[in-house]
Amino acid sequence: MSSDVRFTDFKSDKQPTWCPGCGDFGTMNGMMKALAETGNHPDETFIVAGIGCSGKIGTYMHSYAIHGVHGRALPVGTGVKLANPDLEVMVAGGDGDGYSIGAGHFVHAVRRNVDMSYIVMDNRIYGLTKGQASPTSREDFETATTPEGPQQPPVNPLALSLAAGGTFIAQSFSTDAKRHAELVQQAIEHDGFGFVNVFSPCVTFNDVDTYDYFRDNLVDLADTDHDSTDRDQAKDKILDSSKEYMGILYQNEESVPYEEKHGLGDNMSEIEDGAPEGAMDLVREFY
Repeated sequence: MSSDVRFTDFKSDKQPTWCPGCGDFGTMNGMMKALAETGNHPDETFIVAGIGCSGKIGTYMHSYAIHGVHGRALPVGTGVKLANPDLEVMVAGGDGDGYSIGAGHFVHAVRRNVDMSYIVMDNRIYGLTKGQASPTSREDFETATTPEGPQQPPVNPLALSLAAGGTFIAQSFSTDAKRHAELVQQAIEHDGFGFVNVFSPCVTFNDVDTYDYFRDNLVDLADTDHDSTDRDQAKDKILDSSKEYMGILYQNEESVPYEEKHGLGDNMSEIEDGAPEGAMDLVREFY
């Protein structure tokens, strides 16, 4: 950890190719600000990204990074964190990557509770592949491939996380820079799996879930009497389909990370030269 890290230290020399106005700009800026505020250094940070518009975020940020395969960012991030617990691991993805092909990995990453953060840019559409309905699209959301809407209820990622035993569940809005950065910072500082679903509007293919829509409809839990440590209150808010919430829905302040629970504090990334004795015989047996 370093006390003299600046937000700009996490900026790479690669310019994002996102559409002008894309919500992912704000999401990424909040991630960088949160990492700087928590004293993390680029040399001690590892960003894992999946597939989608968010996929190249590791290229646009200055840190260790890997651009994984579709839906598999979380197991890669888990492996990185368990191999080297000294790294600050942040996994980034989109609603398609995380809640469709990656939904199974999401549920198990939540219940495993490894001490890392997961930031999902939820624009309720497949943006990179030009505008198909995503798992979080509205039931009546019309696209070229779903002209009458998907005709099925959207996935509720907050409910999935709570049901899987999530210990930190939050939701933010990419254009609310200060609040978004605060929530990501709290996810980083949480002892366990910090999950933040970010409303990150797609200005090109989604003209329903827009900046104006979220500005008019988001309710900040900080302005209510919500108790984020009360799981029943969290459940009521998460299942309330009449409102859109921003803030920490639920946090278990007694959370114990997977690594601590299982005594995995050593850096396993540092191994001696050469394969362990008998390893090649094992490879030949199954090759």
